[in-house]
Amino acid sequence: MPITDLLRDNARKYPNEVALVELNPEVKEIHRTTWKEYELIERPLGRAFRREITWRVFDEKANRCANLLMSRGIKKGDKVAILMMNGIEWLPIYFGILKSGALAVPLNFRYTAEEIRYCLELADVDALFFGYEFIGRIEEIAEKIPRVKLLFYAGDGCPVFAENYVHLVANESSEDPNVPLTDEDYAAIYFSSGTTGFPKAILHRHMSLMHSARVEQAHHGQTHDDVFLCIPPLYHTGAKMHWFGSLISGSKAVLLTGVKPATILSAASEEKCSIVWLLVPWAQDILDAIDSGKVNLQDYDLSHWRLMHIGAQPVPPSLIKRWKNVFPNHQYDTNYGLSESIGPGCVHLGVENIHKVGAIGVAGYGWQVRIVDENRQDVKQGDVGELAVKGPGVMTCYYHDEKATQEVLQDGWLFTGDMAMQDEDGFIFLVDRKKDVIITGGENLYPVQIEDFLRQNPKIKDVAVIGMPDARLGEIAAAIIEPREGMELTEQEVNDFCMELPRYKRPRRIIFNKVPRNPTGKIEKPKLRQMYCGESVVKTQITG
Repeated sequence: MPITDLLRDNARKYPNEVALVELNPEVKEIHRTTWKEYELIERPLGRAFRREITWRVFDEKANRCANLLMSRGIKKGDKVAILMMNGIEWLPIYFGILKSGALAVPLNFRYTAEEIRYCLELADVDALFFGYEFIGRIEEIAEKIPRVKLLFYAGDGCPVFAENYVHLVANESSEDPNVPLTDEDYAAIYFSSGTTGFPKAILHRHMSLMHSARVEQAHHGQTHDDVFLCIPPLYHTGAKMHWFGSLISGSKAVLLTGVKPATILSAASEEKCSIVWLLVPWAQDILDAIDSGKVNLQDYDLSHWRLMHIGAQPVPPSLIKRWKNVFPNHQYDTNYGLSESIGPGCVHLGVENIHKVGAIGVAGYGWQVRIVDENRQDVKQGDVGELAVKGPGVMTCYYHDEKATQEVLQDGWLFTGDMAMQDEDGFIFLVDRKKDVIITGGENLYPVQIEDFLRQNPKIKDVAVIGMPDARLGEIAAAIIEPREGMELTEQEVNDFCMELPRYKRPRRIIFNKVPRNPTGKIEKPKLRQMYCGESVVKTQITG
């Protein structure tokens, strides 16, 4: 069953019920700060707004989008990218792409212009939908992406190099194009990356998307009466696959812009949200705001809120203990996953296992797990090895990268690159990552990218970037810098040099010291983590 059938079913069963709400507590203006970066500056420019669409309108919007694409030559198997901030048009466009038979290719809104170009080329993208925030970046590469024949602009004030999607789609038929689709048809390409920082294109079938919907409902028990508050970006598998729980149950979801504690609590209160997915910094900020008196829980009706779950980064057990003290009636859950396993859920803690906070859990619904040694043989219980998962949600391959595919896929098993151990009760704990990816505030940082940038500084001899524990963000990037002999280098100079990096990639801590390397020339990052983070630090990669 393709994932598009769920939307059709909801439009038939619940035509006049609300499917999506877009909630903006304040309008934001976009300011370009450097040629590489746009920042969202919070400037109230008018009244807050709330928009909603029903399941029937959602389905009709998807149909119009599909018919537009098909009228412009997009056919089954083509690739169509989305580069948009969360909004009420995001998911109808995503499903319109799927209904046309094309593959949806969501892009990270933090990508630089060159990263966007690289991903469009890697995925053989034929058309692109983009929003206001990305005009400058797309304009910069528009003449460098000849394969992308269609540039659809979804917003006001269409640039001259693109077509106005809003005007075009209004004239299309709302009838379903009924392109035949099966579980085995390709559905989407998502992007991931290892320590090299070069994105890999992850190919998934409709089977994977459907399985993620079933997993989400099995884990969190969504019913038609639930309301899901979605804050993270929809390009991410975590956010979208959690929303699939709303799709499969035909329940309402709220897309919220803004992460201030009062904003989140107000949305949960006003929209009667029952499920809220948070990142560690947001949960931390809510608790801090309550403790400081900046927000008063008596001002909100949170009686409908039944489940809080966290993902996309390490979850400190102390945070959950503190949360339960403030919200004793909330269920808590976390999931582990990666884009190669279509997001969260291949390993799942379970609301009934809060006594095991710190573990990522056990095999999720429909999933199998193993912990293996370097020869991919099962290790003894309690020993550390690489975590491997198997199930209907495993990717088909890394698109256009057979070598990388063979490195991680074997007999249906996906070898995650994460080191784990299983306790006597069968619960899995991650103890480190083979990959050096740093997860800060739910976003992945790739140390090699930052190291390569810093090495361009003529005063820097060597550099290593590691993740350092942070109470709010989970981890921060710390740069250990070895200056060239006879040269003086200050922290301020390094920070000024890093201004050309996007904000989220800039190291938050600068340490001047020698960079240790082993006899083969590799940086000894475990030694650095021991030096600066302490031997007892446990790093955990969690999505969902």
